[in-house]
Amino acid sequence: MNPLPLWPIVHTPENPTLTPFLVPGDHVRAAVIVCPGGGYGMRAAHEGAPICHWLNSLGIHAFLCDYRIAPNRHPLPLDDAQRSIRLVRHHAANWKVDPDHVGILGFSAGGHLVCSVGNFGDEGDATASDPIARQPGRANAVIACYPVISSGPFAHRGSFDNLLGPQPDPALLARLSLETTVTPRNPPTFIWFTADDSGVPVENGLLYAAALRQQGVPFALHVYPSGQHGLGLAAENGPVSAWTAACAEWLSGIGFR
Repeated sequence: MNPLPLWPIVHTPENPTLTPFLVPGDHVRAAVIVCPGGGYGMRAAHEGAPICHWLNSLGIHAFLCDYRIAPNRHPLPLDDAQRSIRLVRHHAANWKVDPDHVGILGFSAGGHLVCSVGNFGDEGDATASDPIARQPGRANAVIACYPVISSGPFAHRGSFDNLLGPQPDPALLARLSLETTVTPRNPPTFIWFTADDSGVPVENGLLYAAALRQQGVPFALHVYPSGQHGLGLAAENGPVSAWTAACAEWLSGIGFR
C-alpha cells in the first residue's frame, strides 16, 4: 500500500506518513509499527522497510512510521508515533489487525521514541470529533533496539539537541530521560544492545531495564558482546543477528504470533 498521511492537515514542509506492510489473507493478526533511527535528524532506511518485511515473515502486519524529525521538536515525533497507533486501531477491521495486539519497534532515537510511547501512552480522547483521536495511543508491546534513553551522563547528545533544541528546558530534558518516567502501565518491553556500542552507550538499555524491573513491568534484555551502532537486522554480524530469533520468540510468548 502507498503511504498514508498521519494528519488531515499538517503545517510543516514534511508530512508524516504511515506505510502499511500487510500480510496477505483474511486472518486477523498482530501489528507492529516501525520507527527507524537517525538521531531525530534523519530516518535510516535500513531500519525501516527491511524490518517491516522481517515482521511480515513472522506473520505480523507491519507499518512504517515516517515521523517528523528536526527542525521539528518534541512533542511532534511522539504525536506522530501515537497517531500511528491510533490510525492502525481505527482501521483494524479493514486491515485485519487485532487492536489488542498493536506493538511499536524502534532503533536508536527511534528507540527513544517508542519507549516514550511506552512511558506516556494514553487512552485517547473519548470526546474528540476526530474518530482516530478517540483510539488509544498506548502500545501493547515495545521493542527497543539500541535505544537512546537517558539524558544524563550516558546521553546521546545529538538526539536530544535535535529533539529539544540546543538549550532545552531542564524539566523537559529530565522528563524525557526515560528511565525516570516508567510506570506500572508500561507494556511488555524487549531491549537489545551491543556491549561496546560506541554511538549510544549500553548503559541506556541497562538503566531502562532497571526502571522497568522497579515498576514490575515484564521485559527481556539481550546484550551482545560486540557490534557497531546502527546494525539494524545485523545480518552481517552472526552473534548479533540472533536478536531477531530472540525477539520472534518473545513476541510469540506475549501472543503476537
